Amino acid sequence: MGYPEPISRLIEQFMKLPSIGPKTASRLAYHVLKMEKSSVDEFATALHDVKTQLVECSICCNITDIDPCPICADRSRLDSALCVVQESRDVAAMERTHEYSGKYHVLHGSISPMEGIGPNDIRIRELVQRVADTEVEEIIIATNPNVEGEATAMYISKLLKPFSIRISRLAHGLPVGGDLEYADEVTLAKALEGRRNL
Repeated sequence: MGYPEPISRLIEQFMKLPSIGPKTASRLAYHVLKMEKSSVDEFATALHDVKTQLVECSICCNITDIDPCPICADRSRLDSALCVVQESRDVAAMERTHEYSGKYHVLHGSISPMEGIGPNDIRIRELVQRVADTEVEEIIIATNPNVEGEATAMYISKLLKPFSIRISRLAHGLPVGGDLEYADEVTLAKALEGRRNL
């Protein structure tokens, strides 16, 4: 005997999420079944609100509930530095460091010919326009340290060369607390490349 129809539909919906297989989806569906109705209503409202109450910031393309977003609207942030990230969640990660006081530009992806994603499919055009229209002095490219992130970083770097501004890339290398013997060759090479004086 299979699942009742409403549970089957919920399992199917959970399986559409990344890294959720049939077993995890089934556990989540039965967890929802045990929740109070008020909690399920709150959960459903939160899902609905994510799709209806969020917009892209007209300046940095970050996901926000107000436009411009709080970071772009913050006059204490440096206008001279722009950190380019792939996704909105990367802004949150950078903000957790409390080390960066500039502004951001969110690409919403990376160049990936294998997936059919080219420069026109992400927010590169908006980045170039923003650099042309503002007093940016440094672009910090913080795309992911993978093939797609590197390709995107190189493309942006070449595109922004004519502006004669400083273009830097986040350093890659060994994680704090990691052991040298467990690091792969690419990580070690990046760590050597990004070494600095003490």
